[in-house]
Amino acid sequence: MEHSVNIKDATIRYHVIHSKVRNPRLEFRDGKFQIIIPENYPDHERIIRKHKRWIYNRHIRMQRLLSASKDLELDHSRSEEELKNLVRTCVLSMGKELGVKPKAVRFRKMKTKWGSCSSRSNLNFNTYMRYLPGELIEYIVYHEMVHLIELNHSPEFWKYIRARFKDHKYYEEQLSNHWFLIQEEINKQIPARNGRASIP
Repeated sequence: MEHSVNIKDATIRYHVIHSKVRNPRLEFRDGKFQIIIPENYPDHERIIRKHKRWIYNRHIRMQRLLSASKDLELDHSRSEEELKNLVRTCVLSMGKELGVKPKAVRFRKMKTKWGSCSSRSNLNFNTYMRYLPGELIEYIVYHEMVHLIELNHSPEFWKYIRARFKDHKYYEEQLSNHWFLIQEEINKQIPARNGRASIP
């Protein structure tokens, strides 16, 4: 059954789903808000009242992403193997530029990250990158390569990023928009998490 709640200037529609879960939780899936609660949970509106700020902020972000992703298209022409070859090529050239070399480069599907760099200098890349424009793939690879120098997002880290990508906020925004689109188009058969808050 569909419900709605007014929070600030937004009317937010949501579904209540009764399930065999231990604790209630809030989810935004494909831009839609839902509450999953145990089968005999007495008052779902209490959850809404308790988490109004999180719900509102997530709703506004989802609306922004929905709007921004309307004009985007995913690249379905690149195979996973082509992505791996492209990333490895970028790693080699950027490694020479930065004077670093990862111990290993690995690929796998990730639910929340485009890439990661471990303290042991291993790089991991999300295979969903195959659907991105080339410039965003290069940005992700460079981002992780710089982590071989600065593991944290320190001011020095962003100094390296700006040296090659002056408007790095644009790339970060585009990655968020494309991720949302991938969730919409690619992951419909997989439980997708555009946003989730567990409730104690």
